[in-house]
Amino acid sequence: MAEHSISRCCFFSKTFLIYTFLLFLIPKCQSNEVEILMQLKTTLQNTSSSLVFDTWKWENSACSFTGIICDFNQKVMEINLSSQNLSGTLSFDLICSLKSLEKISLGSNFLYGMITDHLSNCTSLHHLDLGMNLFSGEVPELSSLAKLEFLNLNQSGFSGSFPWSSLANLTSLSFLSLGDNVFDRSPFPLELLKLEKLYWLYLANCSIEGQIPEGIGNLTLLENLELSNNKLVGRIPNGVTKLINLHQLELYTNGLTGKIPVGFGNLTNLVNFDVSSNYLEGDLSELRSLTKLQSLQLFENQLSGEIPQEFGELKFLTEFSLYTNKLTGPLPEKIGSWSELLYIDVSGNFLTGPIPPDMCKGGKLSKLLILQNRFTGGIPASYGNCLSLTRFRVSNNSLSGEVPRGIWGLPMVNIIDLSLNQFEGPVAPSIGDAKSLAQLFLGNNQFSGELPVRVSEAGSLDTINISSNKFSGEIPATISKLKKLSCLHLEFNLFSGVIPDSLGSCVSLNEINLADNSFSGQIPATLGSLPSLNFLNLSNNQLSGEIPLSFSSVRLNLLDLSNNRLVGHIPDSLSIDAFNGSFNGNSGLCSESIRSLRSCSPDSGMSGEIKTVIYCFIAVACVLIVTLLCCIYLRFRSKNEEIPVKRSDSWDMKLFHVLSFSEEQILKALKHENLVGKGGSGNVYKVVLHNGKHLAVKHIWNSDSGSRKSYQSGTAILAKGKGRSKEYDAEVATLSSLRHVNVVKLYCSITSEDSNLLVYEYLPNGSLWDRLHTSQRIKMDWMANGPAARESTHIIAGTPGYIAPEYAYAYNVNEKSDVYSFGVVLIELVTGKKPVEPEFGDNRDIVSWIYSKVRNEESMIELVDKSISEATREDALKVLRIAIHCTTRVPVLRPSMKLVVQMLENAEPCKLSSIEVNREVYNYNCKNKEVLYRSSSSSSGSSQF
Repeated sequence: MAEHSISRCCFFSKTFLIYTFLLFLIPKCQSNEVEILMQLKTTLQNTSSSLVFDTWKWENSACSFTGIICDFNQKVMEINLSSQNLSGTLSFDLICSLKSLEKISLGSNFLYGMITDHLSNCTSLHHLDLGMNLFSGEVPELSSLAKLEFLNLNQSGFSGSFPWSSLANLTSLSFLSLGDNVFDRSPFPLELLKLEKLYWLYLANCSIEGQIPEGIGNLTLLENLELSNNKLVGRIPNGVTKLINLHQLELYTNGLTGKIPVGFGNLTNLVNFDVSSNYLEGDLSELRSLTKLQSLQLFENQLSGEIPQEFGELKFLTEFSLYTNKLTGPLPEKIGSWSELLYIDVSGNFLTGPIPPDMCKGGKLSKLLILQNRFTGGIPASYGNCLSLTRFRVSNNSLSGEVPRGIWGLPMVNIIDLSLNQFEGPVAPSIGDAKSLAQLFLGNNQFSGELPVRVSEAGSLDTINISSNKFSGEIPATISKLKKLSCLHLEFNLFSGVIPDSLGSCVSLNEINLADNSFSGQIPATLGSLPSLNFLNLSNNQLSGEIPLSFSSVRLNLLDLSNNRLVGHIPDSLSIDAFNGSFNGNSGLCSESIRSLRSCSPDSGMSGEIKTVIYCFIAVACVLIVTLLCCIYLRFRSKNEEIPVKRSDSWDMKLFHVLSFSEEQILKALKHENLVGKGGSGNVYKVVLHNGKHLAVKHIWNSDSGSRKSYQSGTAILAKGKGRSKEYDAEVATLSSLRHVNVVKLYCSITSEDSNLLVYEYLPNGSLWDRLHTSQRIKMDWMANGPAARESTHIIAGTPGYIAPEYAYAYNVNEKSDVYSFGVVLIELVTGKKPVEPEFGDNRDIVSWIYSKVRNEESMIELVDKSISEATREDALKVLRIAIHCTTRVPVLRPSMKLVVQMLENAEPCKLSSIEVNREVYNYNCKNKEVLYRSSSSSSGSSQF
């Protein structure tokens, strides 16, 4: 017993000593970890009013710090500071000195800078989340993180070469998200195929190219696989059909070809499938057994065959986009009968049959888009009760009958597009209840009746296009209530009566087309006061009276008043070549400037003898004046032989603005010493008038000028030609009709048999060519933090290197052609190259040179002009990517100019704005370093329609 008591006493004594020792050590450990965390705090700043660091104080225990979680030994196990509006840099040498650290969550902040530290000391790390940040440089080596189970670097800002080989050692990974980073182009990393514990793999938009390997089927635990927005090609591998646990498969915006693989129906757990914007072909039969589908996005492919009728039985389907394919047959009759469809878009196919009646049965359908097909029959009455509809587009089909009355007054709808069908009947007065309606397209149908007075109550209307129908009656005088109306197209109908004066109260009107009706009475003077009007077509009516004087101040790109009963004098501001033909068919109109119309000079009833005397006097005077001019010319030529245009006995000077100079002042200044530039079709001279005003004069080379000569004997002689060139006519027609602060002003044109001159305002800062490629070249400030400089330039269609490829085969120039030319200028800015250079090779320009470099896998960064500083080369690279997008060969794939501007704004070094990643939209204000909002976004399934 004594020995037992002694033994128990010794045991308790030892235990007491151990606990005492541990208690002694804990404060020291805590002290070390507090010191580490306080050092970490000094590298981070909170950009909002969050109190996240209020508890991070020396006197507190590390385990009481906000965002810090400790283990049972009171050691820091987790740092969770995600979504805390933190900025600053990270030192992993410091962080990894927390020996028990298993989890780092710093995602959705504004952390920046390069990570140069090694992660080798973070050997206990299970979870690393640095996604949604602003880091730069390459991802550090990861192979030492053998215990890592969760790795999220999505949209973290990293770039360069990714250490794919290090993933082979991370065999414990179950979650891997590396997408939306500008990594160097790389084939599909085969190291991933060894990570058999993966259930989540997100590699969208990270420059992966080549084919998806068959071995992807080894990752049988995958529930989410996203490889979208890469450069993947070839077929979808059969191995994908082994991934029976997949809930989401996203492969959109790649170059995938072939058919949906046989056995794809095995993926019965699939909820979201998006393989849009590829080149897939074949039918959809392999998808008929995917009964859990909620979102199906197959748009912009080459799929054919019929849509499986089984799709009509899908009970969870909410998003359905198959537009721009080659699908035939009917839509499944029961589609939407069992599910709450949010939108359906099957536009741009060859679908036939009736519109299924139950697509809005769930009461949540917002977009019904079936345009550009071959549907027949009428619109089911059920859609008149679909109060959730915002877009209703069924145009360009073979639909007929009357439109259900309820559709006209849907409260949420912002576009109703019924054009290019065979609809008939009236527009119901209930259209006044469509308070959200912005665009109404009814053109090319058989609608009839009057335009309801209540249309004026649809106060959001921006566009009304009801052309080519059988509408009759008058325009409601109450139309003045539509203050947002910008486009009004009523042409080719049976309207009559007067054009209401109240139309001039629609202050946003930009286009008015009332042609080919039976309008009578006078043209309302109020139309001339519309501030934004630039398109007015009132032709082929019965309008009478004079052209209102208020039209003298209007600035129009298009004017057509032909074939009416107008009389009187045409305002001088409208008597320009740009409006030739705009007044034909009005025998009562007169003009001193338009040759096709009679002169307005009154005939005083003079006798024939008196007229003959006057005409003879005028002829003699003209001869004297011409003789005097010839003498002056010869005298001038003897003094200076450097005259680039041949003097002519007959000059035709057309004025587009009020001038303070004569043609002789212009001609005298056209000397070689005043040459300031050469373009694709002519030379440009600087002219200084007596009053000190500066002008720029362009001499347009004639299109058939095959005998163009060089400068000889000190005299600049340009070739003779017969008639004006196409470039000359195009430039005059365009610029004489434009009035815009950012468009160079064309004062007049001066033409003779062998000379075509255009007189512009002078821009002292030179041309864009000078700034890019001559001694005046400026160094680009890629930081965009100074005042915006404004320069104007003019590139004539035909200048080598700027012409869009479609012009060569279609001679068709539109906005997308301008976007191409703008893209060429962006490439010049970034590369420092000219549009055409010998180094590009025969028959190649700067665009084909850029594309060849990209295809040959040469680093894009090597294409950036060497004079651009290292600090801003990445920013220049962003502009180059936009330029490549602008110069894609297929016009429809080029962005709009509005989108180009938005992309350039988002490419600013300190600007991330409205970026969508993994269906989440993030708006970031760089100046304030804060996220303005985040909102869920549906997939790219809703089309351009």
